[in-house]
Amino acid sequence: MYFGLSEEQKSLEENIHRFLEDNASLDVIKAVANGESEKAQQVHQGIIDLGLSGLVVPEEYGGLELNMLFATVVASALGSGTAPVPYAGSYVMAPIAINLGGDEQQKSNWLPKIAGGECVIGVGLSEYVGAREDSGIEFSNGKLSGRCLFLIDGKDADAYLLADKSGQLFLVDSSSSGITVTELTTVDKTRTSIELVLDKVDAEILPNSSNKEVIEKVLDAGRLMLAADTVGAAQVMLDKSVAYSLERKQFGRLIGSFQAVKHMCAEMAAELEPCHSMIWHAAHCQDKVPEEARLMACQTKAHVSEVGKQVSKTATEVHGGMGFTDELGLHYWFKRIGLNRQLLGSPELIREEAGKLQGFDQ
Repeated sequence: MYFGLSEEQKSLEENIHRFLEDNASLDVIKAVANGESEKAQQVHQGIIDLGLSGLVVPEEYGGLELNMLFATVVASALGSGTAPVPYAGSYVMAPIAINLGGDEQQKSNWLPKIAGGECVIGVGLSEYVGAREDSGIEFSNGKLSGRCLFLIDGKDADAYLLADKSGQLFLVDSSSSGITVTELTTVDKTRTSIELVLDKVDAEILPNSSNKEVIEKVLDAGRLMLAADTVGAAQVMLDKSVAYSLERKQFGRLIGSFQAVKHMCAEMAAELEPCHSMIWHAAHCQDKVPEEARLMACQTKAHVSEVGKQVSKTATEVHGGMGFTDELGLHYWFKRIGLNRQLLGSPELIREEAGKLQGFDQ
């Protein structure tokens, strides 16, 4: 499993796993899912204390300035524990957007706050990825108006990073007048999603984001984080299935001795194992092979979404009736994988993007 990771990356992953085991047990996840937000806040403070909020922020602004492979390792570890914390949007996508698209004043104002865990930024790119007919935002005279759906890390955020249909990025202070926030109901109760309605809201335009490469870089990073989160969650579902098959008995035999169950577990392992290397390679491309970065981000998100769906379904079947119970809690990983599949583009939409990158639309 650790093939391709450095000792520092392994150590970081192990530290996050230990932290989640101690502070985000299944009982804590159940409490968060039932609305006990203070539990989520405690876990969130813990990942800030671990330095994860400043992972990709440049050193000159108080961050660690680590590469995307480190960010991917963190995302996978957080997914394995269904950690109820902001990460992909606030601590990866937002700092990348501000660093690449913002001016010096915006960088000096926002990046140190992100690195220090003083600021959570919700990210709304749905209006660029694939807006519904009744959504989208427009910028006029320094004001934003319109509707944004499915913001990542949006609940209780201090600011919002939003994109219009052209890919231009804007920063909005969440305390600004003219903002209506509606919490959306999704299957994943470990994370929240919101809808924004904006009525002539003051907004900062990120001046360098008129270059489409900025939003593409932000989108690729977000997709990669969601893919890594799915791989982490799917690995736990596989591990739980194998462990359950070695303790559950039917007809006086361990169910793991039945050929059908063996094949189910072997198929999950065969499909999932290459996904670890796939997300690591996609992260490497983000850092070192820019000409392949977009295509790898698309292909990785699409493929991992399909594998995650298969693993979550099969793992639940291995557990039989117990797989559907809240006592076991397997559904938290199942639902997290399901939401990851749709955020920032479904596999079908992303494959269309990948095809266009390779010229298949001509």
